[in-house]
Amino acid sequence: MSISSVTSTSNAQATANAVASAASSGSTPAAAQANFLKLLVAQLNSQDPMNPMDNAQMTTQMAQLNMVSGIDKLNATVQSMATQFASMQTMQGASLVGKTVIVNGANLPLNAGVGNGVINLASSADAVSVNILAPGGQVLDTVNLGPQSAGQVPFSWNTSTYSNRTDLTFSITATSGGQPVVAAPLMQGTVVAANPSATGLTLTLQGQATPVAYGDIVSIL
Repeated sequence: MSISSVTSTSNAQATANAVASAASSGSTPAAAQANFLKLLVAQLNSQDPMNPMDNAQMTTQMAQLNMVSGIDKLNATVQSMATQFASMQTMQGASLVGKTVIVNGANLPLNAGVGNGVINLASSADAVSVNILAPGGQVLDTVNLGPQSAGQVPFSWNTSTYSNRTDLTFSITATSGGQPVVAAPLMQGTVVAANPSATGLTLTLQGQATPVAYGDIVSIL
């Protein structure tokens, strides 16, 4: 009897070990559940009546099946939400075409000889200036804005000499009582195209060669 019991128990244990593997190997939740039920029945038929499978072991196997099924359903839900989000983002990007936006960045798009940008001051400053920079970092011109309050401060740079440039940038100098004030550069431009891609939506601004990320939008004017 002892030998038979050991053999039967070993068979039941082997079947038990296969249940979790079969449950996770199904290509769909329905297939995983079918595999689990078939092997569970086989396991119950082959177990030793004098030494039945532990209830905790069966509960663990059923929990594993539910976990596999739940993860699969969660992945499907997340994928569906991602697809819907991408579609909504594309529609929102298309609605921005023709509108003026403010985005993160220090590029200075030029349109008809005018470059518009924005400075975001962390606190009030008694002296603010903007340096217009060439690609090599050379200062082409300086725009003095004088004292400014905290928040977004728009500025314009008028020139016809560089009207066809798409590679100019700007830097900011802001001080209060001789101490520097934190100032973040923001770009201002008109959206001429929305560009959906696998990596996310980008926007093309008029007079700006490099598209900007949709997530970089700070405000819409």
